[in-house]
Amino acid sequence: MRLSRAFLPTLKETPAEAQIASHRLMLRAGMVRQTSAGIYAWLPLGWRVLQKVEQIVREEQDAAGAQEILMPTIQTADLWRASGRYDAYGPEMLRLKDRHDREMLFGPTNEEMVTDIFRTYAKSYRDLPRNLYHIQWKFRDEVRPRFGVMRGREFLMKDAYSFDLDYAGAQKSYRQMFVAYLRTFALMGLKAIPMQADTGPIGGNLSHEFLILAETGESQVYLHKDLLDFDVLSKPVDYEGDLSATVDFWTSRYAATDEKHDAAAWAQVPVGSQVSARGIEIGHIFYFGTKYSATMGLSVSGPDGKPVVPEMGSYGIGVSRLVGAIIEANHDEAGIKWPDSIAPFKVAVLNLKPGDAAADALSERVYAAFDPDAVYDDRPDRAGAKFADADLLGYPWQAIIGPRGAANGMVELKRRATGERVELSAEDAIARIKGA
Repeated sequence: MRLSRAFLPTLKETPAEAQIASHRLMLRAGMVRQTSAGIYAWLPLGWRVLQKVEQIVREEQDAAGAQEILMPTIQTADLWRASGRYDAYGPEMLRLKDRHDREMLFGPTNEEMVTDIFRTYAKSYRDLPRNLYHIQWKFRDEVRPRFGVMRGREFLMKDAYSFDLDYAGAQKSYRQMFVAYLRTFALMGLKAIPMQADTGPIGGNLSHEFLILAETGESQVYLHKDLLDFDVLSKPVDYEGDLSATVDFWTSRYAATDEKHDAAAWAQVPVGSQVSARGIEIGHIFYFGTKYSATMGLSVSGPDGKPVVPEMGSYGIGVSRLVGAIIEANHDEAGIKWPDSIAPFKVAVLNLKPGDAAADALSERVYAAFDPDAVYDDRPDRAGAKFADADLLGYPWQAIIGPRGAANGMVELKRRATGERVELSAEDAIARIKGA
């Protein structure tokens, strides 16, 4: 993408409504624009990041054996009445009527709908286990939306739903999603800690939420420092194998939000291993047994021919929320510091003197080596403005090309995460970036 042609409405001043770093930087970087309270339009740069986050989520769900579907945003009230949640859910649910005066709602979650879909087709124990997921926009009418995409009213979410024949199978599905979440967040450069959590209006009796540590987190968290040192991606995972050891590692060490904090258990953690900090929730998993399948009449024929009510679980990741959370965990005073895997562009080529033959030629050469995962700052702006924008927008690499270096085929390479700068030949600079 050439910046001279890009729709990238960056701001020099921070909007007054931005209270936390991610909200401030997303607005300044031209990633989003608020259209009404808690509702945002995603502009080209933000949309690229959102798609990359979504794709990492999708690939790990697929690897774990889940199958992608797409359910509608608008649901009928009758489905929610069947589960008993229509009146119980509260004012966060946006209720509406269609032209035929039928009661509808903008889905805040999809347990009822996926149960209805599955009960239509699942007839035998041979149809189990199954895990269905989708990535879809949802709406919850927050009374006080704030913090940008971190707590908006409309948001993009991945939710998966497992169906199993018995408790043992449901626990296997739960462990698969537990490990998939650890890996998903690690692939985004995040250290996510699973913690015991309340089930809230979704229901159930086993629940973990995944949090990252950040100063602006909404929850106070307490954890054993060992959990910060474990490398989730150090070994390949066999999702069809026994994942108990991995889950046991995480659940055997103390980790809890303030809602579930046990002072007596916390006192048993060695003082040198106690970590108390703020945390941001980025994922939540639930096992709730037959809460929805029994209520909504889902049953299949078991191996002995008798009817069996499948066990269920629900697994959510706030995809749009993740973008804000990643920024909260990766920024400095100058701007965003994107992890490589979800950066909108891997490298920014900064031509410090457009119109200079050598600088133009070398810039085009480096840009071509990475297009379409590169941005080319070919604007006739001052060098200082280009540096400031590149730092604000957080590209992992900056290839800085001026007329003096270009005459000798040299590129100054900057690594945004560390600030390290090195002058290399164009060939070596390209190789360094590709090898990272």
